[in-house]
Amino acid sequence: PGLNFGGLFVAPTLSSTHTTSEMTCEGEQINLHEYQVVGRRVPTEAEPHPKIYRMRIFAPNTVVAKSRFWYFCKLQVNKLKKANGEILDCTEIYESKPEVVKNFAVWIRYTSRSGTHNMYKEYRDTSRVGAVHQMYQEMAGRHRARWSSIHIMKVARIDASQVRRAATKQMLSSTIEFPLPHRITRATDKRYRRTFAASRPITHFS
Repeated sequence: PGLNFGGLFVAPTLSSTHTTSEMTCEGEQINLHEYQVVGRRVPTEAEPHPKIYRMRIFAPNTVVAKSRFWYFCKLQVNKLKKANGEILDCTEIYESKPEVVKNFAVWIRYTSRSGTHNMYKEYRDTSRVGAVHQMYQEMAGRHRARWSSIHIMKVARIDASQVRRAATKQMLSSTIEFPLPHRITRATDKRYRRTFAASRPITHFS
């Protein structure tokens, strides 16, 4: 039970989620982190137990994560802003298995020069943060979309059977092979190493 405000689920308990991302300025390369920000309206006599809101924010630091939390609260929750609210918790979320490659689906909404569009993207990465970073790079290159005009609605890990895009499906084969056209031959033992050689080595194999 609860209300859905365009991706922000409101309930009396910590059960609402929303995702977004933040960059510092245009053209600058930074490292993103995923934070869980929990906040609510300041308790009053009329409302001693206000509803609690939880969001998953992609941001470079906690300061930007809290700022984006209030940004979305002001947009989607009636009269809730930093002046009459409080942050209960802000913790970073780490990937449970960062050494395993996974399939991620990203649902976004961005504003272009012609209107607002919904998009579904798929990426293969070792973490959710890495998939979001790929999304920002692709949107900037293909659609000239700036970070400020992109709102991430949802990021989820999907199984191989749920993959839709052909570019992702081609990487799912267990027998996939990659050519090695450029190989450098090395000595089998240290005593056979030479600083100079009589002939130029051949590194290209067709």
